[in-house]
Amino acid sequence: MAMAAQALFSVSLPTNLTPKNSYYPTITASTSANQPIVGRKLRAAVIGGGPAGSSAAEALAAGGIETFLFERSSPSTAKPCGGAIPLCMLDEFQIPIHLVDRHVTRMKIFSPSNLAVDFGKTLKPHEFIAMLRREVLDSFLRSRAESRGAVVISGLVTNLDLPTSPNSPYVIDYVVDKTSRRKLAVDVVIGADGANSRVAKAIGAGNYTCAIAFQERIKLPDEKMEYYENLAEMYVGNDVSPDFYGWVFPKCDHVAVGTGTVRAKQDIKLYQRGIRERVKAKINGGKVIKVEAHPIPEHPRPRRVRGRVALVGDAAGYVTKCSGEGIYFAAKSGRICGEGIVKASEGGERMINEGDLRREYLKKWDKEFILTFRFLDLLQRVFYGSNAGREALVEICGDEYVQRMTFESYLYKKLAPGNRWEDVKMLGKTIGSLVRCNIIGEKMNLLNL
Repeated sequence: MAMAAQALFSVSLPTNLTPKNSYYPTITASTSANQPIVGRKLRAAVIGGGPAGSSAAEALAAGGIETFLFERSSPSTAKPCGGAIPLCMLDEFQIPIHLVDRHVTRMKIFSPSNLAVDFGKTLKPHEFIAMLRREVLDSFLRSRAESRGAVVISGLVTNLDLPTSPNSPYVIDYVVDKTSRRKLAVDVVIGADGANSRVAKAIGAGNYTCAIAFQERIKLPDEKMEYYENLAEMYVGNDVSPDFYGWVFPKCDHVAVGTGTVRAKQDIKLYQRGIRERVKAKINGGKVIKVEAHPIPEHPRPRRVRGRVALVGDAAGYVTKCSGEGIYFAAKSGRICGEGIVKASEGGERMINEGDLRREYLKKWDKEFILTFRFLDLLQRVFYGSNAGREALVEICGDEYVQRMTFESYLYKKLAPGNRWEDVKMLGKTIGSLVRCNIIGEKMNLLNL
């Protein structure tokens, strides 16, 4: 096996697929004692062509790494996803504005008792939440990675053989056109293959709790679609989810209506009926054009790096609690990982090791985002566990200071500068809302009996 794997390295790339270096600025080389690679560049495989994998492949190829990007789905395959991305991602990842289906400038949140709060009053004239379709975004990002020099392989990865010595290759087994079985040997592997990651399983990355998200794409009559032109809606309550929320998100010519849950996955269709019942008057006359379901990781995996393999995006568990946001964090983790490999390998000239991946990828990722994930985990525990907590959440969301802090943090992915006095008042209001809504919740439960 080792001899066959080494032989796979002898396959050279066509000259027109040599990685290009024009996109990224020069990345400062590390002071490395790693073994130089003679006669070729470091070879990397990225498994999965979503935002995480495509962003990783783009960074690798632009930095001089011989890069292979595997994607099993065709470019037009619809991906089940809410499709919201923060404003900063458009600039940071140079996403063309024509890919955006809707500029959401209004958002409504509905409590279990159907109290509605307009959430978006503090948005500035140029600010919005971008809504797009994953199949459109993914296709664009893959094409851009390919233009930087990544070799895109349309195939299903079926197995990852681990190396038998520190510098021997990883061997990827994959299938093209459902029948042709092939192998590829590489130095480094990035697993960006989603919540059910085969790469994670191959390296023993450990399990994590997954939620399930279910949504229907519904094409509405023109007059009803007009209502959702720049409006997104969120619904909370035991009828739509015991631990998450339901949503109506506008797309190019339809809306996505869905919900999710961790604790009661077997009842997901019951909760989908619940969200449909809540919005019945607004979607009557609509036609379901697609039904989708997919797993959502609830926390990072116990192990995200092993040897010369790194996990990014959903495969690593980078989806936030409370909001279920994952697209930005997927793309960001892929880019940080790709750039880290470029730096550690000195532009593909040296072999890398697990310590390099931990230093240049995990350490940087955790420093920038781990507190955000922990904070949102805490919010979900406090507000999503009961109808009383959800009533309090919606009540608090009516406060303009809360809205400003929330949107600035979400849109620009950095902690908004607060005001100490306002923070104290917000804490007091939060405690008051929780106390008051707990009493309301108890009365509602009595009425339900």
